[in-house]
Amino acid sequence: MSTMASGAKRLGKAMMHHIQPFWQAGAHLLWPGKCLICKECIHPADEGLCPSCWQDLAQAVGADYCRRCGRDVSPYGIINGRCGHCQELNLAYDGIIRVGSYESALRSMILSLKFRERTEWTDRLSRMLEQALMASSFLAHIDLLVPVPLHWRRQLGRGFNQSCLLARKMRSLQIPVATDLVRIRNTKQQWDLTPAQRRRNVRGAFSVRKGHRFAGKTLALVDDVTTSGATLEECAATLKQAGASKVYAAVLATANPEKKIC
Repeated sequence: MSTMASGAKRLGKAMMHHIQPFWQAGAHLLWPGKCLICKECIHPADEGLCPSCWQDLAQAVGADYCRRCGRDVSPYGIINGRCGHCQELNLAYDGIIRVGSYESALRSMILSLKFRERTEWTDRLSRMLEQALMASSFLAHIDLLVPVPLHWRRQLGRGFNQSCLLARKMRSLQIPVATDLVRIRNTKQQWDLTPAQRRRNVRGAFSVRKGHRFAGKTLALVDDVTTSGATLEECAATLKQAGASKVYAAVLATANPEKKIC
């Protein structure tokens, strides 16, 4: 390349470096960004959410919870690693981590992913779930991530399994994803069911494929939302019957069983 051409190229790069901020500012004035949740105008530096929605999200992920069952609870309400709700319960899963409570901005993000096909939320939500797992006491023991499965009919209608998307996006953990847990019965939606009805609804709904890798392994079930814990319970019991040594749960949010979750 000639000296003149090389100089012209460097000059072009220098000009673009100086022009780009003005172009970006002009583009923002002409086509302002929108908050992905409330649609308020935002600045590109806001990273997709307006300050109000960021504050709502911080509140949702900042609450204390029981690491045994996932319910909201003050750390002073934990006795021997359990809250008042799960003191007498014999849970099939061995512990749980979550990103936050199923409310405000976090709830909106999950609903957008599941029912409005906003799969662009997967990256952000999976990073949040990764960080929660990294802060857990059991990450070092996990051999496989196991997405909670959808029945094939529901997955065909939705086009994807959100739990599987989340698990596969958590690549930085370098933990393999196993999809040999399957839902063999197309259960009713659980939104309006009581805790007892939820348990009956999912009883016997899961199985494992032949040739699975679960025997002797420590597993982490991955799901978006848990309410009564019935689905996690049934999945964990199925995996332990298949030979898993321990089963933990990693969820985006825990919901209040007294509130409608959609």
